[in-house]
Amino acid sequence: MTAGLFDRTLYHGARLLAERDPDLYDLLEREQLRQQQTLAMVAAASTADPSVLACEASATSNVTTEGYPGARYHAGCELVDEVERLAVRRAKEAFGAQHANVQPHSGSTANQVVLCSLLSPGDVVLGMDLKAGGHLTHGASASMSGRFFTPVRYGLDERGLIDYDGMTELARRHRPRLIFCGASSYPRTVDFRRFRAVADEVGAYLVADISHIAGLVAAGEHPSPVDVAHVTTTSTYKQLYGPRGGLILLGRDAETRTASGRTLRATLEDAVFPYLQGTPRLNTVAAKARALAELTTPAFRERAERIVATARALAKELDSHGHRVLTGGTDTHMVLLDVGCRGLTGRIAERALESCGIVVNKNSIPGDPHGPRVTSGVRLGTNVLALRGMGVAEMAECADLVHTVLAAVRPSGDRDYELDEAVRGAVASRARALCDRFPLPDHPLPDPSLPTPAAPVPAA
Repeated sequence: MTAGLFDRTLYHGARLLAERDPDLYDLLEREQLRQQQTLAMVAAASTADPSVLACEASATSNVTTEGYPGARYHAGCELVDEVERLAVRRAKEAFGAQHANVQPHSGSTANQVVLCSLLSPGDVVLGMDLKAGGHLTHGASASMSGRFFTPVRYGLDERGLIDYDGMTELARRHRPRLIFCGASSYPRTVDFRRFRAVADEVGAYLVADISHIAGLVAAGEHPSPVDVAHVTTTSTYKQLYGPRGGLILLGRDAETRTASGRTLRATLEDAVFPYLQGTPRLNTVAAKARALAELTTPAFRERAERIVATARALAKELDSHGHRVLTGGTDTHMVLLDVGCRGLTGRIAERALESCGIVVNKNSIPGDPHGPRVTSGVRLGTNVLALRGMGVAEMAECADLVHTVLAAVRPSGDRDYELDEAVRGAVASRARALCDRFPLPDHPLPDPSLPTPAAPVPAA
């Protein structure tokens, strides 16, 4: 296949950027190098394929329109209409959904669409407590979901698992209009059917937020809520290896009538546009279509199996090093560590690991005495490790790298830490070597003569 206008435009644009704005070009070049040469173990992220990134940089970004395919408010949409229809078909196929809206700008936006279209201000929302693993948009006080609506929060039992009995009792007492299930930092399987039974009993909508486990759901590695919950929402970048964006999926309840007499499908369509969003990002819709195409391939299903297997192996290895792994393990891509019991904070652990070329994120844990900017935990994930082709055998090395840093770091005040430079240098070298052995697939290889980018020091 010869290079077309699309190829030449992307290449020409990169050359123009280098010539006309070398400072910005250099920053973007260094960021790409950083991603390729650092060990990304962030549970809330993946790495998009270059073909996905190309869609984001396409001329579809120049198309201004509103509405849906075949019913736009602007001319010139014949081709982008087909792009959006393709994304919708692929989302429905990947998740076995009866309806899909691919326009939400993020998973958070998708949740806001659901809340603002199905509820009235002040209605009760039952969601998982933030420190138990819930998400901001599930009723946290810092979010509009906890300010415009009346939040009630369920938590975990003594084993660190969802307290289904407690959730049921809260639902019966407070009669929520909507119940959120799915989480931001919960490593175990979610029983969607048990949530639906409670929602039906109290007359609530059930919304399953699968942003963290969407890839596992699509691949059959986690039970699907699409035909269980009234509405399923997800982001497209965490485990779908796509662009920054969101999806709303409907299963057997798509044609269920809401209080207004309209179907759930029609209600949510109008809530995305014109109620909460205007012009869709059609370049992002194209990127979603590209990423969604991969979800039905054997290669993606094999990757999803490896995501789970490597996470379980990582949890086991960290436990063998004496670290406290919350819930004793994982069923997903996510491993939660309590670093507070080692005299550290999540912020110190995050910063120390980053200085060694290992990227994780600080995370609140149950009973955390610290706020979200400090925390007592860290959250690890295997999405990018599995993409690189790492397997169970490599998790011993990843766990040893993390352990070496956490065993050597020493707190020095609330914000600072001390780490022997010999340890930092040795771990950084090993992490770089591991990335070189397992490069990001289909990404151009970095020049081996270039140095590893210096880890940024987070602002105090």
